[in-house]
Amino acid sequence: MKKYILSAAAVLSVTAFTSCNDMLDTDPRVTELTAATFPGKPGDVDALNAATYSIMSTLGGGDNSGICNNPYYWWEMMSDNCYGSGGLQDNVNKSLHHFTTASANQYEAEFTIIYGGVSRANNQIETIDNVEWTDAQKPMRNQLLGEAFFMRGFYNLLLTQLFGDIPLITSTVITDELQQQVSAEEVIYPQIIADFVSGLNLMNEQSGYGLRGDGHANKYAAESMLARAYMFWAGFYKGVGELATGDATIALNDRNGEAIAQEGCDKSSVSKSDVINYLKEVVNSGRYRLLKDFRSLWQYSNSLLLAEALDEKDHSYAFIKDMDPADCFDRDGNGNGNFEEIFQIQFLNASKWAIGGTYCNPRMYSNYLSCFWGLRNGATNDNGKRDKTYPFNQGWGQGTPSCNIWDDWTDAERTGGYTDIRKLGSLIDLENELESYTYEKDDNEESGYACKKYADVNLDANPKDNDSWWKQAPGYTGSSLDNEQQGDHFEDFYLMRYADVLLMLTELTGDASYMNEVQARAGVPQTAYSLTNVQNERRWEFAMEGIRFNDMRRWSGAEGHSESCYAAKALQAQKGKQIVCLGQKANKRSLEHMTCSWSKRYADTKGFLPKPESQITLMAGKMTQNPGWDTNTPAAEYTYKVIY
Repeated sequence: MKKYILSAAAVLSVTAFTSCNDMLDTDPRVTELTAATFPGKPGDVDALNAATYSIMSTLGGGDNSGICNNPYYWWEMMSDNCYGSGGLQDNVNKSLHHFTTASANQYEAEFTIIYGGVSRANNQIETIDNVEWTDAQKPMRNQLLGEAFFMRGFYNLLLTQLFGDIPLITSTVITDELQQQVSAEEVIYPQIIADFVSGLNLMNEQSGYGLRGDGHANKYAAESMLARAYMFWAGFYKGVGELATGDATIALNDRNGEAIAQEGCDKSSVSKSDVINYLKEVVNSGRYRLLKDFRSLWQYSNSLLLAEALDEKDHSYAFIKDMDPADCFDRDGNGNGNFEEIFQIQFLNASKWAIGGTYCNPRMYSNYLSCFWGLRNGATNDNGKRDKTYPFNQGWGQGTPSCNIWDDWTDAERTGGYTDIRKLGSLIDLENELESYTYEKDDNEESGYACKKYADVNLDANPKDNDSWWKQAPGYTGSSLDNEQQGDHFEDFYLMRYADVLLMLTELTGDASYMNEVQARAGVPQTAYSLTNVQNERRWEFAMEGIRFNDMRRWSGAEGHSESCYAAKALQAQKGKQIVCLGQKANKRSLEHMTCSWSKRYADTKGFLPKPESQITLMAGKMTQNPGWDTNTPAAEYTYKVIY
């Protein structure tokens, strides 16, 4: 069978835990477990659920085509927060940043993986009542069904924000109609919202296992993610430039214009007021709160590193020295599974070095983003020496923070007369924090800053071996790789934080009190509502978390995504920034777009990536290439060009 995302054969999710074969190459007609026999008991549905979620680990920790699969990482590089960076051979990340492509199928792995998640969710939805549920088991049944609807909505949200108009697959039986590309605005977003409505009505207030941080979605995750999807739809497609004063209602109709009928969906439409009420339910639940210290969210604030700082060892990390020990990352209620975390990708100590197959990538069990965002320090084989990088360690150095985010943030601090702890809580200032830091001879698009939020953290500036701090953390069972720098990355990747709920509420209502809570935590002056204030707060709070790019896109909808829209102007402001190339710190050069301009590439593509040409060919006219990547655009403008 061809490796074809929209195969006419139904796909059983069970392949995820019975073998490492590519799920999309498996014909269930030749397997022993079919829809007639599986699932047969509640535990089987729980296993299907685990398979549906496992796609997120492939996204968060996988490595295909020389780049971390995490789409939020991609979006950060496509925003004005990051450059492509890395070494000369790292072309995928630079092509993302310049809105170009180095190959016709550059993003096929991501396209295929996410559709695999949709397929698994569909199978879970369709087969759940193969089980004869008792009355006592009905809450478990509803929770598992709600999670399947939620995950289908989440995966489709990723797909359409990455690739735009695509086929909407809502069944394991793929008809000709389902293979046809449909409008994201008119068909896919209504289904996404309907799936989140089903999820929030079927799931309970805890999570799959009733444990904080167990990785499962709950009612509040669905309400929060619904708000994110609605706000993108209203801004990007309907052109609502300022949601506090504008409005839009999305009709939950299917591709035939009929109301979507599925279990748990009790809405025929969703309005702005509905979304506000959903978010207020999250707030009023009392289940979530902002952590007292912003730094508690990130692993560099662990208690072992703080102890070194308090002992004033050589090179100790002064940035966290003033922290209350109770606020450290590895203290109860902070770090992984913290009280601010609503939905996240979790990782475990089971990664291996080999890249593996699309659905059996052994690196996916580690938060491999920490490796991609890590420091490329040192010529002459100095990579990762802690006398140069302590308390951080080696990595691939791709997607380094831009001069723009540092400069814009610094201007905001100077104008307001304050210091925002989030700036140094999110970014490493290489010149002032790591005085001995040197560049690799093939480094390019280096700004002088690095990502701190997801950076690999180590202990003791002069260790006997390559210790990660995780090695001394509770529950550590030994490294899964000889090189801990690549295997020991277990920090949750946040997909939804409570801070986002608060900032979405301010943007939707114009009530600054929600935003003021976020500002107070950061120690910055509390401001009145304005769209500009909300835009800045979202940029500072979620720097390096992959939120910025789609915020830019939705704020550009009212301006028609032209070269003068919000996103295009912000991206074009990168032009002329002074960057380090080929490791030559003393000989900086001006940052230029590799083919034309960022503003033109954004206006041409509206921020969508090209669909894989191989999949378009297989679809035989049922799916078309996105504007800006097709024959209506000069190939020279979207083709990767070596400029360093």
